[in-house]
Amino acid sequence: MTDPKTPALLPTGLRDLLPPEAGAEAALAEALLGRFAAEGYERVKPPLVEFEESMLSGAGAGLADQTFRLMDPASHRMMAVRSDLTPQIARIAASRLARSPRPLRLSYAGEILRARGGELRPERQFRQVGFELIGIGAGAACDAEVILLAAEALAGLRLEGGLSVDLNAPTLVASLIADAGLDAGRASRLREALDRKDRAAVEGIGGEAADLLVRLLRTTGVAETALDPLARLALPGAAAGALAQLLEVATLLREAAPGLALTIDPVEWRGFEYHTGTSFSLFAGGVRSELGRGGRYSVESTGAEAEEAAGCTIYVDTVLRAAPAPPAPRRVYLPHGTPRSDGAGLRGKGWVTIAGLAPEPDLAAEAARLGCSHVWQGGAAQAIAGDD
Repeated sequence: MTDPKTPALLPTGLRDLLPPEAGAEAALAEALLGRFAAEGYERVKPPLVEFEESMLSGAGAGLADQTFRLMDPASHRMMAVRSDLTPQIARIAASRLARSPRPLRLSYAGEILRARGGELRPERQFRQVGFELIGIGAGAACDAEVILLAAEALAGLRLEGGLSVDLNAPTLVASLIADAGLDAGRASRLREALDRKDRAAVEGIGGEAADLLVRLLRTTGVAETALDPLARLALPGAAAGALAQLLEVATLLREAAPGLALTIDPVEWRGFEYHTGTSFSLFAGGVRSELGRGGRYSVESTGAEAEEAAGCTIYVDTVLRAAPAPPAPRRVYLPHGTPRSDGAGLRGKGWVTIAGLAPEPDLAAEAARLGCSHVWQGGAAQAIAGDD
């Protein structure tokens, strides 16, 4: 129970974002959106809450256990608070923008709320920034565009520890297990062993699917050493198509960005449950959780065929931990009575101005107390003692 005597106590997974972190996060989000806009991705803004049936259909079907629900007092229908923005963008594309030319290029930013945090991401509320390419063909060029844009946008932030992209094929595992006809218990044990990357446990389950999955596990690693062994594997049915698409995307990425750190994990599927093709995660050195993830998925449309799409969601709070601290702004104290025009001139030159609200006997002390490095005196910004 929450102690009524501690009103500042927040629920687990929720926190206040204070200066300067809140400002840095907002600036970082706008920088990413600006990069997306430069390649034609136009911004949309869906609502925080929608009716439950629309929020949890299509790409959102797998988010039911992470979603808060409430009753709409106006319609008496159940509503859901968004736990991911991608399903909302898919809804907008399939309804409000159904007649717009394809492919659609849309971007977004907003807060999401989840019922539970995870081991690597305990936060339950955080900001997502992302973009979606909707109404695409089967070619790998679409997937490559999304991955390259995400990587280039993040690289532009000069992340400490560098950036790497991990390519996955989540439908591959599902196809191999389905083709093997395993019972529910063996299939569950196989997935659990894959989650742990436990080759011995996978081998112990036995069968052709387990043998192929062990061989796939052995290829996990940097693209330079993984791609040739993967290309030599002969997989059955739909798994062969999933692997071929993964290899094609990897080839395009290496050609377009030879300096990009690229790894391959063909058996990773967690968190990609609604994806229908090649998917990816973004990482930075020294940061434990992923910076973002994305991939190919289907957008369902009422009365029309489903559309193929590919997109990326970036977790701004994680990126903030990987990005260098922004330079502190230059702050100047304006003594009480300073003309507004003086402050406007300083702000036009990039200064942050802090206006005094009453006369102060010691201007330097007051400036320092308010976090200013300078005082406006004699028509100039004068550094206080200890500042340049």
